Amino acid sequence: MQVEFEALEHKLNQLVQLSTRLRAENHKLRQELVNALSYGKQCDEKISSAQTRLERLLASIPAEEK
Repeated sequence: MQVEFEALEHKLNQLVQLSTRLRAENHKLRQELVNALSYGKQCDEKISSAQTRLERLLASIPAEEK
């Protein structure tokens, strides 16, 4: 009976350690996701700004005469 309790205790300790590691990894992944979404938003804003500038530049070029 003592052997079974020790085996169960060992398995529970492993479960607690795994749970702790997974929580830490989950937290890290959530932070990485926040950073990636923020970076994506910055990229979208830069692309939109560049598109607006290009459209203004193209509009300022005189039309080609035939």
